[in-house]
Amino acid sequence: MKIAIFGNKLKDSHLPIYQRILSFFSQNNTELIFSKSVKGSLDKKFGTAIKNYKSFDKQIEPDVDLLISIGGDGTFLSTVAYSLANNTPIAGINCGRLGFLAAISNENLEQALHQLINGEYKIENRSLLEVTSPKDLFNGNNYALNELTVHKLDNSSMIQIETYINDEFLANYWADGLIIGTPTGSTAYSLSVGGPIIMPDLSGLIITPIAPHNLTVRPIVVPDDAHILLKISGRGSKYMASFDHRSTPLDFSKTIEVKKAPVSVPVVKLDGQSFYSTLRNKLMWGIDRRN
Repeated sequence: MKIAIFGNKLKDSHLPIYQRILSFFSQNNTELIFSKSVKGSLDKKFGTAIKNYKSFDKQIEPDVDLLISIGGDGTFLSTVAYSLANNTPIAGINCGRLGFLAAISNENLEQALHQLINGEYKIENRSLLEVTSPKDLFNGNNYALNELTVHKLDNSSMIQIETYINDEFLANYWADGLIIGTPTGSTAYSLSVGGPIIMPDLSGLIITPIAPHNLTVRPIVVPDDAHILLKISGRGSKYMASFDHRSTPLDFSKTIEVKKAPVSVPVVKLDGQSFYSTLRNKLMWGIDRRN
């Protein structure tokens, strides 16, 4: 079995996780390759223990069986780009805080690694968003697992987001911003501003306003075959567009078109895991004993 390990910035608090992973896989006939930045940091920390492992940079080899993301949900989102070329499944080890995507905890790490090498998991194909215009918005990396967000660039006045669904006018949102989210993204930014939680295997796109001026404007779920067009205006000259972990300022003259992507990303779901238990644990449902 060949496994690629991806991480963003290596923190000292992550080192015990890497030590346990190296120890486990060295005893289980598994080939490991590490993202270039992580490999460089591990070389300094672990010396000869990591020296002979290979690394990858912009893409992984096509014969990699599994991608493991080590960090939080932000690290998991960065891992998606490496998965798409060969449809490589992703499993996330949570070193962050909430961790809806990076679902493997420090407490059950070895058990989870056993499940991975024994194939005791299912694959959930999670839908992605695709920005179809402007094509070069994020250097051609126009896929997102969680959401597209447009929001004001400064702390002054609101922006207006004129929104069309399949060329039909929906609303002109006066707000701090607007989120177009996937079912996976329903537990991300959209949730924090009052959007609904949607099971990740359902079909739909969530449109959630951020601090709308009109309080009767509420989130809406539209079919996932919808083509969404956003025309943004305001008192300044620019607004901010964010796509998962990437963001860039745009002139108000730039409209954005987004739709469900024609590809999906395979996410590992270990046997015994469920979305309902994740909700209870991560959002602490039932912590009040009156519930």
